[in-house]
Amino acid sequence: MHRRDFLKLSATTGCAALLGPSLGGCAGPAQWQKLMTQGPAKESPTACNICFWSCAAVVHTIGDQIWKITGHPDDPHCEGRLCTRGTGGVGAYNDPNRLVKPLMRVERDGKQSFEVVSWDKALGFIAEKLTKIAREHGPDRLAAATHGPGAAHFIHLLRAFGSDSIAEPAFGQCRGPRDTGFYLTFGEGVGSPEQTDMENARCVVLIGSHIGENLHNSQVRTFADAVRNGAEIIVVDPRFSVAASKAQHWLPIRPGTDIALLLAWMNVIISERLYDAGYVARNTTGFDQLAAHVAPFTPEWAWNETGIEPDVIRRTARIMASAAPATVLHPGRHSTWWGDDTQRARAMAILVGLLGIWGRKGGYFIPEAAELPEFPLPAYPTPKTSWRDVTSKKYPLAGAPLVDVVLDNCIGPDPHYRALIIYDTNLPMSVPGAGEKLAQAAKSLDLIVAIDVQPSEATGYADVILPECSYLERYDVLRNDDEREPCIALRGPALPPRGESKPGWEIAREIGHRLGLDKYFPWKDYTEVIDWRLKQVGGSLEEMRKIGVKRFPRKTPVYYEPGAAIAFKTPSGKIELYSTILKDAGFDPLPLPARQPPPPDGFYRLNYGRAPQHSFSRTQNNPVLYQLMPENVVWIHPSTALRFNVENESYVRLVNQDGKVSNAVRVRVTERTRPDSVWLTHGFGHTAESLKLAYGRGADDSALMTRVLFDPISGGTGMRGNFVTLRRESA
Repeated sequence: MHRRDFLKLSATTGCAALLGPSLGGCAGPAQWQKLMTQGPAKESPTACNICFWSCAAVVHTIGDQIWKITGHPDDPHCEGRLCTRGTGGVGAYNDPNRLVKPLMRVERDGKQSFEVVSWDKALGFIAEKLTKIAREHGPDRLAAATHGPGAAHFIHLLRAFGSDSIAEPAFGQCRGPRDTGFYLTFGEGVGSPEQTDMENARCVVLIGSHIGENLHNSQVRTFADAVRNGAEIIVVDPRFSVAASKAQHWLPIRPGTDIALLLAWMNVIISERLYDAGYVARNTTGFDQLAAHVAPFTPEWAWNETGIEPDVIRRTARIMASAAPATVLHPGRHSTWWGDDTQRARAMAILVGLLGIWGRKGGYFIPEAAELPEFPLPAYPTPKTSWRDVTSKKYPLAGAPLVDVVLDNCIGPDPHYRALIIYDTNLPMSVPGAGEKLAQAAKSLDLIVAIDVQPSEATGYADVILPECSYLERYDVLRNDDEREPCIALRGPALPPRGESKPGWEIAREIGHRLGLDKYFPWKDYTEVIDWRLKQVGGSLEEMRKIGVKRFPRKTPVYYEPGAAIAFKTPSGKIELYSTILKDAGFDPLPLPARQPPPPDGFYRLNYGRAPQHSFSRTQNNPVLYQLMPENVVWIHPSTALRFNVENESYVRLVNQDGKVSNAVRVRVTERTRPDSVWLTHGFGHTAESLKLAYGRGADDSALMTRVLFDPISGGTGMRGNFVTLRRESA
């Protein structure tokens, strides 16, 4: 079936395949009071999956019902305190629109629809299609788009099958340019969680980083520590964010001029000899080229570019230099803005090198993970064609597969990829233009499989939809991140799977067995893998079920020794202020500023970000979190409100430069955004009717991003090059 219509879950199919209101929903006070009389609560360890921070938590259940979720007191990610989203995990379990039965696309009398089928039929169909593709085209023609820790099971499946084309939207949409820029400078990226030592900082610099709104738990806590300890806070943002409200210095920069500000800061620090001369001499290369490069970029020059006065630029440069090495220049997270984002990240990384804060107390600490052996398995087969063979033609320095490139190679009469697995990611609402590309790919591919807990805009293109149980109902890979203190956390089931949903590890294993990959899936239950790995480090699954979190002593120092010459993983073994890798690849070895075009008359730059109540576009239908924020609002400046004669709380539609029109969205009139910009929370405006709460609520910023500024170095999708005007809604 090469022609795939976009399918909505019909009322009849939905009643059978979704959880339904009779089985779900959230209890009110009266139900909780009755529940609490039924006996003491059972406590089960988990790792939250509402966002990728994966805070360790404790699930409190009474009988077969969930009462609450609390933070694990021994977890360095949360220290016993979950964020708003994490405590709302109860809603992920009780969401009445969850998928609970496998669905397959069928065609009768020329009309396509989804039909509830058995697991055996769904998995058999997938295996049959993949076997045929492997025989006729090769196993490397299978690709995947994945997100979250549970993706590890399907990454394993693809690698065992013979493909490494596994794209994560987070690289192209979020961290790709940042990690590439720091990798080119230091030979390594910044971690997740980031290794920022804010609790010991005397100065914290945030450039478009919305700490306190993105609710990355440990980052929010350590930022709060910095504020509490009296650190000087410098926030660069066209919007007066929550972080800006805590700052002594708010720099409302003209959008698109961040590199200009960074170069001017470097100009001041070098010309006034405020850099760490000893650190730079021991650990960097290319200082002379950098000094000559930044000489023309004075604060006076930058004033015309950024709108920030020269004395403010000089004063903030001196503050961060005087506090160094206890200065955190935060690398940020969502780093895909203007199409020159790798160079912007490079400029930040170069400034980190000049201040000598990498591996220093109060700057960046050295992260470490527990030495947790992998379960012994045969080596993966070598793909006939790798993702690099496909991606490097367009982005030679991209460090990971890109969703855009994968989708482009799923389109056409003879596409490179013949099948696509989509795991736990809603591509149309996370990647600008992905909905249109997915629609085109659906005409070419032999198979599309969607694996998710809930329906979404992406599942409508699938041949098969497989219902995964929520994180509260399954085991997953152990959390073992690089952090200040090595630590392992367990995600285990607190409740049985609802309906016929299954854990991801079981879905991947069953597909693997049907493909003849038994040697890569030798376990009957994934607990065998978890238990084996834990026993290699003196633990066990039995122990982790009781404690949930296990800490380990560090084997290396948290900071480099003062005066040490550090061996970096770059070609020169030093911090590369001047990048020979970029030069050899035909790119500028040092960052150069680029001015973005101003908004057309009557239009405003579309800026966007997060809210603490929601995670991406994944939680708007969560019945707990929905109550906290049912729809987004668009921030506009009072001058904009006056021009369009709109009042606070009234509704408008946003129309972008290409005529794309949003859903109706409420207005918030505020001086906390620049007159040339508007600001919108990401993730709303769902078009999947089966999401009964989220459907049609608010405006979808992704749909308004018809102009994408691709970063030629990392392939990141710069999404801030779009403009909108306002269309008043009649009362």
